[in-house]
Amino acid sequence: MSTASAVESTRRAAVPGLLPPMLVALGAAFAWAYWPVVPALVAQWWNEPEYSHGFLIPIISAYFIWSKWDALRAAPVSPGYAGLALMALAFAAYVAGSVGADLFLQRLSMVLMLAGGTLFIAGPAVFRHLIFPIALLLLMIPLPGIIFNAVAFPLQLFAAQVSSAVLEVFGVPVFREGNVMHLAAASLDVEEACSGIRSLMSLTALCVVYTYLIYRSWTPRLLLLAAVVPIAIVANVFRVTVTGLLAHYASVETAMSVFHTASGVSVFLIAAALLLGFGRLMRAAGVPE
Repeated sequence: MSTASAVESTRRAAVPGLLPPMLVALGAAFAWAYWPVVPALVAQWWNEPEYSHGFLIPIISAYFIWSKWDALRAAPVSPGYAGLALMALAFAAYVAGSVGADLFLQRLSMVLMLAGGTLFIAGPAVFRHLIFPIALLLLMIPLPGIIFNAVAFPLQLFAAQVSSAVLEVFGVPVFREGNVMHLAAASLDVEEACSGIRSLMSLTALCVVYTYLIYRSWTPRLLLLAAVVPIAIVANVFRVTVTGLLAHYASVETAMSVFHTASGVSVFLIAAALLLGFGRLMRAAGVPE
């Protein structure tokens, strides 16, 4: 064995022994830097139903890491210095978010730092197995308010427009002003909660996890992801339409209390069923898995 080969073998053998202290040091630094970010993030998951799936995302990510444990143990460990660049980017995002009071950048920085630290400590071979579980953590981060509002309001208008047209087909007279539908018995305001944005957020997370588990090809994965938006819209148009029908043919109290309150979960279940049904149609059409 040449001297260079011996040095390289010694270096590779020493790397695993350095892992525990490196993990402890970087883990402590990570916890110290990002602990202030966590309470507000958890509070948003708790208080805003459209992001309640955030509680499940870290658990699902941990499960995917555990499922790859044998492959991770077999993968060669060597420092991936490209991770330092990713860590620098994460640090810059954290500073920018702290200075600008931007929670999204601070939370995004947390995931980027985790990815960069993993790549730096464990190297590319290990990182390849962990790309999806780490990237999945992005789905636990609430969207910036400016993006959320830019998506929610057009969905409100569209849901009101389509629901008004469907109600007229059922013989219900309706006059629409923006996202407000005026019926004979009451006026229904298609609020943000009825826009479809809540089911859209959770449905996207469900779709990403489902396609990763079921499919190996990118074609069905991308097709299902593309179907998330129209499916969420259809489910919420159904919700608004049935609310209008109840208000007209039953009573306003029935529409606005029992059905309107309980329909949030029902709409998500309907949307999830439609998503699974679309997956079955793709199989029947011969789309490769």
